Amino acid sequence: MNPKKNKPVIGITIGDINGVSAEVTMKALMDNRILKLVTPVIYAHGKALTFYRKHLKLEDFNFMQIRNIGEIHHKKVNVINVTEECPEVMPGTETSEAGKMALAALDHAIADIKDHKLDALVTAPLNKNNINAESLKFVGHTEYLTEAFEAKESMMFMVSEDMRVGLVSGHIPLSQVTESVTGHKIEQKLKIMLASLREDFGIEKPRIAVLGLNPHAGEDGLLGKEEIEIIQPAIREFKDKGHLIFGPYPSDGFFGMMHQKKFDGVLAMYHDQGLVPFKTLAFDNGVNFTAGLPIVRTSPDHGTAYNIAGKNLADEGSMRAAIFMAYDILSQKQPWEEDE
Repeated sequence: MNPKKNKPVIGITIGDINGVSAEVTMKALMDNRILKLVTPVIYAHGKALTFYRKHLKLEDFNFMQIRNIGEIHHKKVNVINVTEECPEVMPGTETSEAGKMALAALDHAIADIKDHKLDALVTAPLNKNNINAESLKFVGHTEYLTEAFEAKESMMFMVSEDMRVGLVSGHIPLSQVTESVTGHKIEQKLKIMLASLREDFGIEKPRIAVLGLNPHAGEDGLLGKEEIEIIQPAIREFKDKGHLIFGPYPSDGFFGMMHQKKFDGVLAMYHDQGLVPFKTLAFDNGVNFTAGLPIVRTSPDHGTAYNIAGKNLADEGSMRAAIFMAYDILSQKQPWEEDE
């Protein structure tokens, strides 16, 4: 790779080629601002992109096919084939071949970023169902990347222009949430959130709101004691160390009154408690950022959307935001030049 590069190289894994992943990726990269800031490398197959270029009439989308990251061109959209043959593109259809290609793209990009050939990773949506097999239990990007980079702990951090929501528990059944919400786990996630807000988002003294687990945050023990016995002591420990941590707040009233705007971060206890309000308020430009990894990884906040795949209806706003956010986080760590 050119050692004189003045822009970060961002790998984009194509996800499921039968969903909207290729469409939102291509549309996002047609924004001329992106090529001025970053060098994109799509891990996919050129034939899949050519299919959608023609099918969706995206004539302004152009790319350079390269065999490996060493052939990268810093003024072009680069594409690396991750499989010898491109699976048949069938918009809106779940196929095992598309799942294999999605995983191959992810693994290829992981190898390149471990080899210091990429500066950040943006993952387009994939389908967990067609990736899972007896030999691999794929729960989600967050968990897969956490294991791949041997991180002790990570956190799903949903980020938009005026809201950042992290999760104590992620992709687990609701029946397991209560046992997973422990004082130790809350402390781990608060440490990750504090570090990320400072290092990734440049906020020197973050203000964090912690949500309760039970309705009405337990109603002083009437509707559950987790707030009194687990959440409040964890908050108090951080407050005693001088951190601006507040709560626990009832989640319905908290988001209903738009209190998230008063804080730099919000820690939710479980997946839907945090993601339902986040996606309601910020679906078009929200980004899924994995805090706690040794790399920068972002993703759109939506899924494969098979129901609109191939219909030219997908909004690329979240994918565009994910690419810009990867650049912004990288820029917190070192300055980059912009192409003229």
